[in-house]
Amino acid sequence: MEFGEKEMENLIFSLNATMPIFMMMVIGYCLRHWGIFDEVLTSKMNQFVFKVALPVLVFKELSTADFYQMWDVKFVIFCFMASLLSIFIAVGLSQFIKDKTMQGEFAQSAYRSSSALLGCAFVQNIYGSAGSASLMIIAAVPLYNVAAVLILNLMKPERGQLNKKLLKKTFRDVITNPIIIGIGLGMLWSLLKIPQPSIMSKTIINIANLATPLGLMALGAEFDIKQSKENLGLATACSLLKLVVFAAIFLPVAVKLGFTHEKLVAILVMLGAATTVSCFVMAKNLGHKGTLTSTTVVLTTLASAFTLTFWLFILKSLGFI
Repeated sequence: MEFGEKEMENLIFSLNATMPIFMMMVIGYCLRHWGIFDEVLTSKMNQFVFKVALPVLVFKELSTADFYQMWDVKFVIFCFMASLLSIFIAVGLSQFIKDKTMQGEFAQSAYRSSSALLGCAFVQNIYGSAGSASLMIIAAVPLYNVAAVLILNLMKPERGQLNKKLLKKTFRDVITNPIIIGIGLGMLWSLLKIPQPSIMSKTIINIANLATPLGLMALGAEFDIKQSKENLGLATACSLLKLVVFAAIFLPVAVKLGFTHEKLVAILVMLGAATTVSCFVMAKNLGHKGTLTSTTVVLTTLASAFTLTFWLFILKSLGFI
């Protein structure tokens, strides 16, 4: 009976975390269908989220974290290595896709979680503090973004042969990527312990708060049911990889290494949370169609309410969280 109550609590918690995200996509889709959003507005929203709101969001998350107090080398290294291996697996599997225009989107969507958005929320909701989630963000989010820029540039639909010119352009795109700049500034700000005046802090929070709703509505507005049906098989495979396979591979390793409670929950979110909406924003801004990405975001957002509940229930039943 007690396990049943706990399972229901976890289900309600997961639904509360994921369904509002899905509803924002539905609102964006309806607004486009009703003619309130058009192609030009949706494109401008995507550009704003990619170039302004998301960089400010990651800056906010990282610049306010006290890394000196909560630093755990073993935990950070594990999160980094698990993320890196997930990226290699996703890129490797993408090479089996015959349609080369879909390879980059598949690879990015398969490994990249909503770590920054959901990590803090999950850990704080369960344990009252998001410290471990902040460490996970340090280890995973910069790597996610650097890898995404590399993958989406090197695996563009119209890509040519790998040469010095392409590598040089890719490197330039990495160091000038707005999200990478936001991460770098956020980490530097935190390490130097630079104070944030109230006016600056509130302005940053206000801009950062726009990233998720605008990004989700733009994704919903761009969502094309006909095109999504064409990519449903790939999106399903990508979703299974994102929500089930990586967690099944790395969670047992995390437990064996002694990670429990809030650290294990942070690792679970990193491995098994839904594909982040910024995947779609970045894919669109770096020359990809985005249909496979948007379908995967929708599928993983819907399914993660149940898969995260399943993983939480297993870990709680075994006494690890």
